[in-house]
Amino acid sequence: MHDIVPPKRWQKAKTSKTQPMRGLRLRGQSIQQAKNRLSGKRPSLMPKPEETIQIDAELPAKNAKKRFAWWRGLNRNLRFAIIAAVLLVFGAGAFIYYTHLHDIKGTAYSFVKHKKAAPTTVASPLTGVQVTPEQAARPVTGIMIENSDFARPQSGLQDAGVVYEAIAEAGITRFLALFQDSSPQYIGPVRSLRPYYIDFAAPFQASIVHVGGSPDALAEVSTGGFRNLDQFANGGYFERISARDAPHNVYTSFAQLDQLNQIKGYTTSSYNGWPRKKDKKIAVPTAKTLDFAISSPDFYAHYDYDATSNSYLRGEAGAPHLDLVSASDGTGVQLKPKVVIAVVMPLSSGALDASGAYYSEYQDSGSGTAYVFQDGGVTVGQWSKSGTTDQIKFTDSAGNAIPLDAGQTWITVVGSAGEVTYKP
Repeated sequence: MHDIVPPKRWQKAKTSKTQPMRGLRLRGQSIQQAKNRLSGKRPSLMPKPEETIQIDAELPAKNAKKRFAWWRGLNRNLRFAIIAAVLLVFGAGAFIYYTHLHDIKGTAYSFVKHKKAAPTTVASPLTGVQVTPEQAARPVTGIMIENSDFARPQSGLQDAGVVYEAIAEAGITRFLALFQDSSPQYIGPVRSLRPYYIDFAAPFQASIVHVGGSPDALAEVSTGGFRNLDQFANGGYFERISARDAPHNVYTSFAQLDQLNQIKGYTTSSYNGWPRKKDKKIAVPTAKTLDFAISSPDFYAHYDYDATSNSYLRGEAGAPHLDLVSASDGTGVQLKPKVVIAVVMPLSSGALDASGAYYSEYQDSGSGTAYVFQDGGVTVGQWSKSGTTDQIKFTDSAGNAIPLDAGQTWITVVGSAGEVTYKP
């Protein structure tokens, strides 16, 4: 056996301080073989059976320990976080699969489809201002309000959505105030009706509140085609205040008028309003002061444009036009509509009233010149109206509808274009 010499590759491994283990081929050898190699001991040509069996048993366990060494190196909190994330992903995947992808015959699923919440506000059909749906669904109510010297200051005008101003008789102007989304509780003085005010109120399907009227107006409003709320037939819903003399002392409130409308069955109004838009103030106003020489100086209307509120401060007879909010109000609030419109309508004298004054008659069906003041400027266009129940329209020189700013619209009827002046 002395002539058997092991191969050179089994010579004792040479190591150095700089390269202690480089070049050693230990991969795939057992621990004992590695020890023999490092010590220079010659290996046995025939491995012991028990060593082979022992090596085969130890390798899987040691390899498993190596594979999971990274996990044992993590701290406890991080391991819990990883486990939780895995469970969360697994749960979400299972939910999506069983609710959207998984289809099992015979299994019924029920899903609740939530409806979109109803809007909290809507545009008022009368003014374009955002109001509650309940306010927008209220009936339109038109109230005749006096404008003689004995009637000033009035009450309720500041809350109206639309106001029409025209001459009643003897050069004295009168207002038709239309309400829908507002409900003032002190309104007056309420006075008598004229036929052209019916023509202004009818397109809004409005209840018409008045105290009597001219013979022509009473004959027309009593035909059954209009919502007639005459004080003569409904006295319990009006009152005469002691602070003013008759006939300038008839007042009412929406606590009373809402009840009267309900009794009459006037619960809503169906009509076509005017197109509305958002405010768009012009950089350099072209119409800051407006003057309407309607009738005589005691009834001249004057407006000063207020850029801050983008509205028009109204004056009358050379003084601010005030509105009292209650019977105890001793100061009043100046009226300031958002949109001011002057419409030129032919005016003539009608029949004589009981005092010997002529009733006014306007040709309110047809077309004519209209001056629309808003945002500090003016649009000179046309008004047109086909008949009693047809809405009046405002168009520009190209025939396009003029959208109006949201808010109160004040319309003054003048007999000629010469009664309208404005300055930048």
